[in-house]
Amino acid sequence: MDTRQWLRPWQRAAYEEYFRIPRRDFLLVATPGAGKTAYALTVAAELRARREIAAITVVTPTEHLKHQWAAAAGAFGISLDSGFRNAHGAASADFAGVAVTYAQVAARPALHEQRTRGRRTLVIFDEIHHAGDALSWGEAVRTAFEPARRRLALTGTPFRSDTNPIPFVTYTEDTDGVARSASDFVYGYGPALADGVVRPVIFLAYSGEMRWRARVAGDLSEFTATLGAPGTRDQLAQAWRAALDPDGEWVRQVLARRIAQFAGSGDRWMVAVRMVSEGVDIPRLAVGVYATSVSTALFFAQAVGRFARARRRGETASVFLPSVPVLLGHAAELEAERDHVLKRRDDESPDELLAAAQRRTDTPDVVAEPAVQILHASAQFDRVVFDGGEFAAAAGPGSPEEEDFLGLPGLLEPGQVAALLRKRRAGEGQARARDATGTPPERLRGGAPTRMPASAGPGHNGPSGSAPAVRRETLAALRKELNGLVSAWHHRTGQPHGLIHAELRRACGGPPLAQATAEQIRERAAALRRWASAGR
Repeated sequence: MDTRQWLRPWQRAAYEEYFRIPRRDFLLVATPGAGKTAYALTVAAELRARREIAAITVVTPTEHLKHQWAAAAGAFGISLDSGFRNAHGAASADFAGVAVTYAQVAARPALHEQRTRGRRTLVIFDEIHHAGDALSWGEAVRTAFEPARRRLALTGTPFRSDTNPIPFVTYTEDTDGVARSASDFVYGYGPALADGVVRPVIFLAYSGEMRWRARVAGDLSEFTATLGAPGTRDQLAQAWRAALDPDGEWVRQVLARRIAQFAGSGDRWMVAVRMVSEGVDIPRLAVGVYATSVSTALFFAQAVGRFARARRRGETASVFLPSVPVLLGHAAELEAERDHVLKRRDDESPDELLAAAQRRTDTPDVVAEPAVQILHASAQFDRVVFDGGEFAAAAGPGSPEEEDFLGLPGLLEPGQVAALLRKRRAGEGQARARDATGTPPERLRGGAPTRMPASAGPGHNGPSGSAPAVRRETLAALRKELNGLVSAWHHRTGQPHGLIHAELRRACGGPPLAQATAEQIRERAAALRRWASAGR
C-alpha cells in the first residue's frame, strides 16, 4: 500500500527532503497538529520496503502516546509492541518494533543499546526535546540509540534555553558564539495556518483584583495586587496563584460558570488536569482554560496545540487565560519559530548556576513556599489576543461586552474575526479622541457589536417571581449566549438583530425571547450554529 498519496503538501515536501540525500539523523520541526506521526510512519514504511531497516523503536514522552503510536502504525502495516517492558528483555517476533518512553530508556539504557545493536533499527523520537529534560536522560538516550541505523527526531516545540544538548541534534554557532539547533525541515504554525492544517486560536485574557494574607518576617500582613498590572516579580507570582485558587471568584467566574453553561446544554465537554498534553489528539477540542501557573513557552505551546487541530476550514479555537504578561507574550508570539539555544556556561553568574542547581525540573503547578491565605480573587475580562495583536476589552464577566467577544469564534470566519477586532479598536480610538475634545461619547459604527437587550418575562423579575433561582440563572445565561450568537451573525451577514431573531422564531417557533423557554432558546442557538456550518 502506497501511503504517500495521503500525504499533505508539507508532508510530501518533508518526505522528499528526507530521501534527497542519505543521512543517519533527521530533525523535523512541525507545529502541533500538523501530522508528524503520519509523516514519520510513511518514512518508516518506505525504509522497511527498501530493506534499509529491520526494526523500529518509537520513543515517546508518556505511556498514553506509546499506545497512540502503536494504533497509528497499524494503519501502515507496522505492528508495534506498546506493552513492551524492560523486564521482557526482547519483544515477540510478531512485532516489527516497540514503543517505549524516555523514562523507560533512562532506566535501562544498556538493554535498549543491545536491542538496537542487534538489528538494523530506525529510532523515531517523538518530541525529542524531552531528551534534554535532564542530563541523565540525554546520556541514556545517546547510549541506547547510538548504534541505530537511522534516527528520525520529531518536535513541535524545539525551543529551550539551557546547557543540556539534545542527543543526535546538530548545533551550529551563530556570530555571537551561541549554539543553536539546526533543523532539516521546518513547518511552523504560520504556514500550517495558511494551509488550513491548524485553526487559529483566540485568547481571552482575564485580570482582576487579588488579595492574600502571608507571614513576612514573623508578621502577618495583607497584600493586594491586580493581575497583569505592573508590580514586583513576587507580587505577580502570588497574584497569579491567587487567581488559580479553586475557592476564589476568578476560577468560579472564568471556569465554573462555563462548565455550568455546558452542563445545561447538549454540548460535549471535558475537564482534565494536565492530562490533555503534548501528543494527545482530540481534534474536536476547541475551548480551553489555561488554569496553571506553568509559564514556559514550551509548555504553553504544547497546551495550546491541543486546541489548534483543524477539522474544517473556518473554525477558530478559544483559550481563556490569566492576564499575565508572560502568557500574553507567548500568545502573541505563537507563530514565531524558535530553535534550541544552548547557553554558554561562562555566560551564567554564580547566582544563576546556584539557582539552576536547586531548581526542580518537573515544572510543578505550585512551588513549595510559606503558607499563604487567599482572601479574594475577582475576575474582569481584560483583553483579546488574536492574530498577533492585542485588543482591549475591560468588561466584567457576564457583561454584554464579554458576551460579544465570546460569540466571535462560533460564527465568524477567522479573517472576519480579525477584521472586526481591528475595526472595534479603531472605533474605540476615535471615541477616546472625541472624549478628549469634550464631545459626548456615543456608540461608534463598527465598534462593539450592537446587542438586543435581554428583557425579563413574567415571573422573572425580583424575588417574588414564581420560578426558582436556578431557572432564572439558566434562562439569563441562555439569553446572553443567544444574543452573542445573534451579534456575531449580524457582523457576518449584515442582517439587523431584530430580523435575525424573527427568522429564528419562524424557523423554530415559540414566543419572543423574553417569554421563550430554556429549550426553545437552546433550539434557536443550535439553529444559528447550523446556519453557520452550512455557510448560509
